[in-house]
Amino acid sequence: MTFPAGSASSLPWRLGPIRALACPCSSAMCQRLHHRVSEDLSRRRFLGGMAAMLAPFALPGTAAAASDDRPLLLTNLRLFDGTGKPVRHGVQVLVQGQRIADLLPAAATVEGARVLDCQGKLVMPGLIDVHWHTMLAGVSQMVAMTADLGYLYLVAAQEAQRTLLRGFTSVRDAGGPAFALQRAIDEGLVAGPRIFPSGAMISQTSGHGDFRLRSDLPRADGAPMSLVENTGVAMIADGEAQVLRRVREQLMLGATQIKMLAGGGVASQYDPLDSTQFTERELRAGVEAASDWNTYVMAHVYTSKGIQRAIRAGVKCIEHGQLADEATVRMMRDEGVWWSLQPFLQDEDSNPYPDPARRASQKQVAEGTVNAYAMAQKYSVHTGWGTNILFNPKNTAGQGRHLAKLTRFYDPLTLLGQATGTNGALLALSGERNPYPGMLGRIAQGAWADLLVADGDPAVNLDFLADPGQHLRVIMKGGQIHKNTL
Repeated sequence: MTFPAGSASSLPWRLGPIRALACPCSSAMCQRLHHRVSEDLSRRRFLGGMAAMLAPFALPGTAAAASDDRPLLLTNLRLFDGTGKPVRHGVQVLVQGQRIADLLPAAATVEGARVLDCQGKLVMPGLIDVHWHTMLAGVSQMVAMTADLGYLYLVAAQEAQRTLLRGFTSVRDAGGPAFALQRAIDEGLVAGPRIFPSGAMISQTSGHGDFRLRSDLPRADGAPMSLVENTGVAMIADGEAQVLRRVREQLMLGATQIKMLAGGGVASQYDPLDSTQFTERELRAGVEAASDWNTYVMAHVYTSKGIQRAIRAGVKCIEHGQLADEATVRMMRDEGVWWSLQPFLQDEDSNPYPDPARRASQKQVAEGTVNAYAMAQKYSVHTGWGTNILFNPKNTAGQGRHLAKLTRFYDPLTLLGQATGTNGALLALSGERNPYPGMLGRIAQGAWADLLVADGDPAVNLDFLADPGQHLRVIMKGGQIHKNTL
């Protein structure tokens, strides 16, 4: 386009001939709009890429189930409701949305409901593991200490899907950076169980969570954190002030409960099994910080001395405790403290340790395990069940077997009740920090619709849980079916 001579000078913008002909896209307003559109497209590409990367972890058949909002009626079943009582007949389970709407007589009908014929099989609550390491179970210790954090999350996401397909619909994470994976599962980006995260384990210097090398010592005041601290596996704290800071950090990140390491262990390189860790004042500082957030502290500890110190400090759940004596177990009962026991029996399911010193500690704990299960029942201590599979990717597939083999200590119905309704009550200790308020581990009106349909009879044994691929026919979490082979 051309303009008559002198016309440019008469334009109202008074910009001169070249600027008057410039493209309006160069204006500040258009540049800001272009920047915002570019940002949005970048976000969309990023989210699309993430969705493509996580696609292998999505379980088949879930989208269709999620789009159908009609109630679901489970019929023709035998019901184990999570209480430990005998299996019931003549009842149906009605699921509406994410919850169990009602238990109905076998003859009842529900207009408009979808019907799932369970073919006379067992219907039971989803399993709960209250000592699970989401980020650390599916990798070796060497990989955990050397791999990129992004790689660890991808492995953990894949293991979370497998955990769900083993029938575990909820876990209490006993230490590790599980917050991002918990969020991804809750938002439906990947499939997996509900996670009650503890965040980084709180350890003293030289404690069970101090994985530094001898060459890293001494650490000067203000020195950088270690690799394990930076990745969120454990945090080192000495003195009440540091304990308060580290506990409060985990609460800020979203911990549903706090894990403190109050004694020695088997998996760590340096701290002796018989050592007592953290002073009572330090433990109490952590307990008070958690209590101020209306939740509790769980403590890793084996010995009577350490257990008693933890109880006096206000700890609500003892993790392991296989070396407790009878006076200590009575103290746990009298104070209403929970005992989270694991089947440490130095068998084919045990975590592997190459050096003789740690195998000797493992043997000592295994001998104590038999006594611990006996005393827990003798004194009626609130007892939860977990696996504590750690740095052992070959063993995660046997998660259900860790439960099934404990029928040497419990009758099967009581044991199955421990891994469902009892463990659900333990999860509820997180109080106001519980991200999934409501009943877990039970089949009752208003409870979360976490259901398994299985080939098995829990009045006889729990062997069917050792082979979930074959014997778990339906797996439902929060009303969403993740597996159905009926």
